[in-house]
Amino acid sequence: MTALDLVIRAHRIIGTTGEVSGAVGVKDGRIVAVEPYEAALAGAREHHLAHDEVLLPGLVDSHVHVNDPGRTDWEGFTSATRAAAAGGVTTIIDMPLNSIPPTCDVPALELKQKVAGSQAYVDVGFWGGAIPGNASQLRPLHDAGVFGFKCFLLHSGVDEFPPLDPAELELAMREISAFDGLLIVHAEDAHRIDDAPAPHGAAYQDFLRSRPREAEYAAVADVIGLAALTGCRVHILHVSSADVLPMLAEARRDGVRITAETCPHYLTFSAEEIPAGATQYKCCPPIREAENRELLWEGLRDGVIDLVVSDHSPSTVDLKCLDTGDFGAAWGGIASLQLGLPAVWTQARRRGFTLTDVASWMCQAPANQVGLRHKGRIEAGYDADFCVLAPDETFVADAHTLHHKNPLTPYDGMPLTGVVRETWLRGAPVDLAAGHRGRLLTLGEQR
Repeated sequence: MTALDLVIRAHRIIGTTGEVSGAVGVKDGRIVAVEPYEAALAGAREHHLAHDEVLLPGLVDSHVHVNDPGRTDWEGFTSATRAAAAGGVTTIIDMPLNSIPPTCDVPALELKQKVAGSQAYVDVGFWGGAIPGNASQLRPLHDAGVFGFKCFLLHSGVDEFPPLDPAELELAMREISAFDGLLIVHAEDAHRIDDAPAPHGAAYQDFLRSRPREAEYAAVADVIGLAALTGCRVHILHVSSADVLPMLAEARRDGVRITAETCPHYLTFSAEEIPAGATQYKCCPPIREAENRELLWEGLRDGVIDLVVSDHSPSTVDLKCLDTGDFGAAWGGIASLQLGLPAVWTQARRRGFTLTDVASWMCQAPANQVGLRHKGRIEAGYDADFCVLAPDETFVADAHTLHHKNPLTPYDGMPLTGVVRETWLRGAPVDLAAGHRGRLLTLGEQR
């Protein structure tokens, strides 16, 4: 074998079929060999993991709101990608909102790429947006390298990214299906939200009633129906209600090309535990009851939910209205990019899941969903992106020590298990004190 640049030896490596002891050979930023621990691999550099460390693939987080350009006081590519690296995430896919302009045409994509390219500590790709009136922009955005298109079925929270009505949704699906693209959907039904009690005040239960489960169920049903009609590939974002799981399973059995995700906060918190006025927990769709949370875990166990991603949606502290605790007025979004892995692992191990399961949900499945053919696995031919995790080490989350731009997260003060000790990108450790070395990714380059 050609002389290697790097050999990593670990007593615990999370491969696609389970946990093994082994040696990983790296050449030119790619994995070229995965052999037994004592294999005679020679590299210019050799790195041995400690006995309490596990080598995972670098995480792929396909649901991140970086908000740059336009709302960089909320987050930015420097802070977001540093937080990602600190949390073991080596690839993020940036949402088309809440940046200004949103990524709804090629000039907006090019602007975002220009901004991100000089700041990224990890690899970054981009979603496009599907909004009223931009159907003609979808194919050009696809050709320019976006990984798919996000849409809302109700107000997004920002006026510059309006929702699609049923006719516009069908039009977008037909256009995207024509080039076998992917539509990702914030699935809450606007009419059912409008008919629910308006959120106001500090009581979390009042906010929960304003975003009923029926709204999520109705929207997912509509998406499934149109996907069956148009043949479009679709993905349901941030599933919060377990009511939709049987419907998703049935749609797949019927041949609808549909996948789904959930998020660490839906798997960790419960509505019963959220204090009055604790608007750091507000997100849309909302965190629901403990019984529902356990059914989401069963959805992961059954494979109905494919992946777990952060939906990192930060804002400035003042927009969370902590002074009034008004859930109606507060911004809806949870900051968790750096904490996703330990949050999920803390809960998963309590329910009998393994790190192989976690890697499937947070590395392999997100990479597969967006078409990243060289990410998410420790296998020959894949990028040498790694997360070195101490899975039994505990810590207490502290919002003020995170790399997120604004020190606000519902995980603040929460004991978590699993410390990310190193993150490697294409065969080299990510040094947060040094310059950025992330690359911009496009769909065309991944095929």
